Amino acid sequence: MELLHVADVVAREKSIDRDEVLTAMEQAIQKAGRSKYGHEHDIRAYINRKSGDIELRRYRQIVETVEDEATQLEAKDAAKRWPHLKVGDFVIDDLPPIDFGRIAAQTAKQVIVQKVREAERHRQFEEYKDRVDEIVNGSVKRVEYGNVTVDLGRAEGVIRRDELLPREHFKVGDRVRAFIYDVREEPRGPQIFLSRTHGQFMAKLFAMEVPEIYDGIIEIKSVARDPGSRAKIAVISKDSSIDPVGACVGMRGSRVQAVVGELQGEKIDIIPWSGDAATFVVNALAPAEVAKVVLDDTQNRIEVVVPDDQLSLAIGRRGQNVRLASMLTGWDIDILTEAEESERRQEETKQRSELFMEALDVDDVIAHLLVAEGFRQVEEIAYTPLDELAEIEGFDEGVAGELQERALRWLEERDRQLTERYKELGVAEDLAALEALTPAILVKLGENGVKTLDDLADLAGDELVEILGEKTISLDDANALIMQARAHWFEEEEKA
Repeated sequence: MELLHVADVVAREKSIDRDEVLTAMEQAIQKAGRSKYGHEHDIRAYINRKSGDIELRRYRQIVETVEDEATQLEAKDAAKRWPHLKVGDFVIDDLPPIDFGRIAAQTAKQVIVQKVREAERHRQFEEYKDRVDEIVNGSVKRVEYGNVTVDLGRAEGVIRRDELLPREHFKVGDRVRAFIYDVREEPRGPQIFLSRTHGQFMAKLFAMEVPEIYDGIIEIKSVARDPGSRAKIAVISKDSSIDPVGACVGMRGSRVQAVVGELQGEKIDIIPWSGDAATFVVNALAPAEVAKVVLDDTQNRIEVVVPDDQLSLAIGRRGQNVRLASMLTGWDIDILTEAEESERRQEETKQRSELFMEALDVDDVIAHLLVAEGFRQVEEIAYTPLDELAEIEGFDEGVAGELQERALRWLEERDRQLTERYKELGVAEDLAALEALTPAILVKLGENGVKTLDDLADLAGDELVEILGEKTISLDDANALIMQARAHWFEEEEKA
């Protein structure tokens, strides 16, 4: 019964199953038995779960041909003594109880400690693997090379140096609050990774301080942090009578100040979330005022025009404000002043007017009219429905038809010259046959040494974007084009 009492105490102390402790004890007794009777024997121990009695037995399997005399018994010999047993069955011999010597007892203790430790680690992993995305409290156990080991009570967590706030230093015994962002089972035991810089750490702190977030009335849509310095958090209310920003700020700023205090004074901008991308970006750039917004869905870019005196505020110190706004909204944000935007618009108008004057052989008045109507390329004029073109003030069907004919002739001549050029560069016909590649793109590829399907297939998506330019092709389209170029590789493999 003494063994059962020890197993109960260990199981209670380590918060693991009593049966796991007894199994570890059985393995320890088994190891000691093999040390006494010979490691070559198949010796197994069993502890009676009610009485605590130890049973030690040797197992030998009945086989047709003996290969190992210590663990096997020939069938014809076994049949003389145990006629009811057949090939594959085991002959079990009871062995006398072991009188544990000092070395055997030490070995048994090591096995038990090891098995109990393994069971404890497994219990820790099972307990914490479902607690990812939670905030935990603990005390600092040790600090090594800037990494902080935190005692969580029934487990240990690690806050790596890069997951701590800047200028934040902990001493042994300090209380610490952190966010569990990963739990992994590793050979040395479960690793619980904690963070104080993670965006969700701040979101969870707000959920603890703001009952409306905890209850699901207010939702945190996105978070962007420059840990220890500044952060932006986008919120939306599912109840129109509740102001999400006001609820998060609290009476006299009490709620937001509680979060700021935990984050070592990190300044927090609380932004109302909007489903309209332009509105959301304008909100995210607060406190800067925005005069105009231009979206480019294909490139996931947004151009923001601000008054001249608001430029430094919109960009922020070292670009912090615009960087956080970009992280918060998921858009690439370009900021221009009104003067810069006006200058650029004039330059674009001039370039487009000159292009139309040359391509269509028209005077500057007609060219300016086309630019004012929003035409940017000769292709747009060539393929716009004739009746739409004729609706431009001062135009009729005759003028519109003549302009389209000139546009088509110019495009044909341009494509003929570009085709000649890419052929001179040695661009292969199989590459030119890809539908997505225009003569202008083929010339650019040829000038950069991409002349065959295999050359294109060997590129990475970002390399192709670099060659053609972000305005010509997006990363997704570049990857799709490269996969199209690789198609013949897979066909050849299937044939092989």
